[in-house]
Amino acid sequence: MATAATTPRYDAWLSAAQVASLGGSLGDPPSYARHRADAYERFLRLPIEPNPLYRGYGYFNGVDLSGIEPESRTSPVSTPTGPSHSVRIVHDASGTRVHVAAELEKAGVRVTPLPKIWAEGDSAVAPFIGGAEEPTDRLTALAAVLLNRGYRLEVPEAWTEPVRVSDLTVLSTPHQAISVRRQIRTGARTQLLVSEEVYSTPGTVDGQRLHASATDLTVGDHAKAIVLTVHAPDLSTVSVYRRSATTGAGARVAWLWNGLGGFRSKIRNQTQLTGNGSAVDDLQTFYGTKNQSYDSSVDITHIGTDTHGNSITRGVFADDARGMSRGLVRIEPNARKTIAYVSEHAMLLSKGARSDTIPILEILCRDVKATHSTSVAPVDPEKVFYLESRGLRESDAIRAIGEGFLSYVHERAPIAGLREILYPLLEARWDGTELTFVPGEHARSLPELDVAGTESAPEWRFDAKLR
Repeated sequence: MATAATTPRYDAWLSAAQVASLGGSLGDPPSYARHRADAYERFLRLPIEPNPLYRGYGYFNGVDLSGIEPESRTSPVSTPTGPSHSVRIVHDASGTRVHVAAELEKAGVRVTPLPKIWAEGDSAVAPFIGGAEEPTDRLTALAAVLLNRGYRLEVPEAWTEPVRVSDLTVLSTPHQAISVRRQIRTGARTQLLVSEEVYSTPGTVDGQRLHASATDLTVGDHAKAIVLTVHAPDLSTVSVYRRSATTGAGARVAWLWNGLGGFRSKIRNQTQLTGNGSAVDDLQTFYGTKNQSYDSSVDITHIGTDTHGNSITRGVFADDARGMSRGLVRIEPNARKTIAYVSEHAMLLSKGARSDTIPILEILCRDVKATHSTSVAPVDPEKVFYLESRGLRESDAIRAIGEGFLSYVHERAPIAGLREILYPLLEARWDGTELTFVPGEHARSLPELDVAGTESAPEWRFDAKLR
């Protein structure tokens, strides 16, 4: 049992005075001021892991955000020039910077940053935070308390050309706390690709930093939306992701999450397939070394008829890294002709590494097809021996097997060549290099992306390359 001396003082992470000061500096409408205060009260009393079955696993051991500074401001980080035909959004120590291409703005694509949303008053608060459930754990509550960045993105029904959104977060100061909230709504038959990249600038960090990311996505009838996340901050960063989606009839959503950095990362995805004939692909990969840990939960609810849900998670863990993946599929009583698949697999490269995979199917309708698969295992020694017999060293053989294990997910993503795009990042991490963001015109960023179908999902296609 923890003694008084070892029990964390969570009010040392963040005080009530800091919360009030943050809300005042942002100009919180009264209703969000109350919401922020309620979230702070929850932060002080809730456990980090609400489910008692998982509290002993230690995925959040070592988290100590004492002294975080949600109001610290410095000069903007120099980032690459954004593409001329897209939406470019940068979150850094200076705040949030938004650039919308002229043709998109003329067509009615709107990005409203948090200060302007708050300026609309209480009437704007409920719609903006409407997708968020009440926090049930300490870190999610903390993310709500520290909300200090955000925007509302609206893509009109009349715009049929693909819309590319580049969303970049750069952590650059000690004790930094950036909590971003996005509300994204797409009209019927629109096409949207959002890339979310998270990096840190090089330099010594004193203590831990917090990065929180919340995305609420509403996809119109027969629209397509992809959210690609590259999570690569330094190993002092504690991250909390919460992503939710609601689909219209015939809509298609893809969540693509790639974990390559960070100290502790918590990912919560919730998708409600409400529209008949809608579909979701939730694809996640993790590469963990040292004492990193990833805790992921995917929740897909089938409500409409003839809906398809596909959740594939794969992780490779070395040293003392930890991984947890929980996939829940719920098929409601009237969700006939549902097709659901949950796949959770992990590869352990050392005796100290650990992973837990927990698929769950909750089926309340007879006329469905739902399957799952799961495994946690070390590298197959027969495969290593085979590659060694072809001239590879043991370490190179293990690396080739691990990279191929993760590429299974990348090859099923609706972005052409995603494996090749992400390989340089994985290669650097495998070599023990952190993926730092060096400010300037040639700073790290994703290249041009081509949204195309795959053999498993040929209907995915944007017919345009997006930057």
